[in-house]
Amino acid sequence: MNTFDLHTPIFPEAMLDAAKTYLDLLEKWNAVHSITGLAPDARFEALLLDSAALLSHLVDLPPGALVADFGSGMGVPAIVLAAYRPDLRVAAIDRSRKKSAFVRQAALELGLGNLNAVCGSVESIQPLGAQLGTAKAVGSLEILLGWWKRHSAPGAPFFAFRGSKWSADSVGGEWGCDIFPYRLPTMGERAILKLFRTG
Repeated sequence: MNTFDLHTPIFPEAMLDAAKTYLDLLEKWNAVHSITGLAPDARFEALLLDSAALLSHLVDLPPGALVADFGSGMGVPAIVLAAYRPDLRVAAIDRSRKKSAFVRQAALELGLGNLNAVCGSVESIQPLGAQLGTAKAVGSLEILLGWWKRHSAPGAPFFAFRGSKWSADSVGGEWGCDIFPYRLPTMGERAILKLFRTG
């Protein structure tokens, strides 16, 4: 498939004000705490528009379901998911205290009572029993799926964001993989891998 045939995620218009609030808060915090090296003009695409590629995969989740975002950093994609589906519970997990503090403040300012910033290593927190897992730009698939075994509800899928150079060989034999390619305006071809147990 030609890269230019791929769709670009659509960021929900109803969430644009929240996006501006988030980006303004990120700029304010970054000036003091240095929590991202992304240039201000790259943040919407790299953090928010990219996260929006996952929104269509939330459709089958019932109200009250728990979504676990591993290595959430500045709260992506957790904040986008929580804003889009306020009926879900979203856990933004990261070992960085300052990034978790930022996510807590963002949740407060955006009125996201369904978003919980969890500070700690994925290996050390109690199993979550989450109905959907995700991670953006964090670790190998082997590491991510090891974490997901610990924190998933039975049969729950995991969605890994990947660039264009991912390899299907990285997926273990017990896991099936569906690929959902898309394209960002300046970052080019990307993919979300839906991983699920086959046994």
